[in-house]
Amino acid sequence: MPYRRAAISTCEIRLLWLFYLPALQEVFSLNEVLRQEKKFFVNIEKTMALSGILEKVMISDSHNGPLGYSIRSLYFDTPEDKDFNDKVHGLELRRKIRLRIYNPDSDFAMLEIKQKQGAYQKKRSLRVSREDAQALVKGNYSVLLKYKEDFAAECYAIMHMNCYRPKVIVEYMRKAYIAKENRIRITIDSEITGTEACCDLFSPKLPMYPALDKFNAVLEVKYNGFLLSYIKRLVSSVDCSEISVSKYCLARGATLSLL
Repeated sequence: MPYRRAAISTCEIRLLWLFYLPALQEVFSLNEVLRQEKKFFVNIEKTMALSGILEKVMISDSHNGPLGYSIRSLYFDTPEDKDFNDKVHGLELRRKIRLRIYNPDSDFAMLEIKQKQGAYQKKRSLRVSREDAQALVKGNYSVLLKYKEDFAAECYAIMHMNCYRPKVIVEYMRKAYIAKENRIRITIDSEITGTEACCDLFSPKLPMYPALDKFNAVLEVKYNGFLLSYIKRLVSSVDCSEISVSKYCLARGATLSLL
């Protein structure tokens, strides 16, 4: 007798959906990326020329406008600025904790931990509501306990036990390009500014100061596994030197000594 697939009732579909919904919600609310990153200082003239080439050979990010799109991040650190000093001294294992938005009117923010692990960068992100993000800025980390993701509990433990506090807001314009073959992403960050005077992440106006002069930008090449040869040639054509740079440290460098 030939095999016949049993029909699934509407009730069974609903039960399956209820069973898998929590797992699906966690997948879509928590994002994890493990990749290598190379960073370069590039002057604006070279970035404009590179952008013209990237537009032709890579996929332009859907958010790109004529000048790119805006990113605003609020960085947290310990009272003794452990994460800042770990970066300055080049520790192989280090982390940064931040809240990120793309518009002050946004009704959510991304809580992110970015960890340096040898040659790789591991970034984990959790979407939190605007109200919960504002609570985090005020030092109320207990709002994270209502999220089901393990990452939320980890963030609560790290930030609570180490007395993390808001330190600086960094804002800049980004243009991004993607190569689908190896999930390669090239970003060009310009007009990098910062403020330590106000930590209101959602404020429409902040007293910003230049963290990097307006004639330079930060070029980042992010990839998994290996870098395709034509991407290497494109980056080499810009004639720039690879550096270890952090927009967080650039913004805080105005008040902290880089020892």
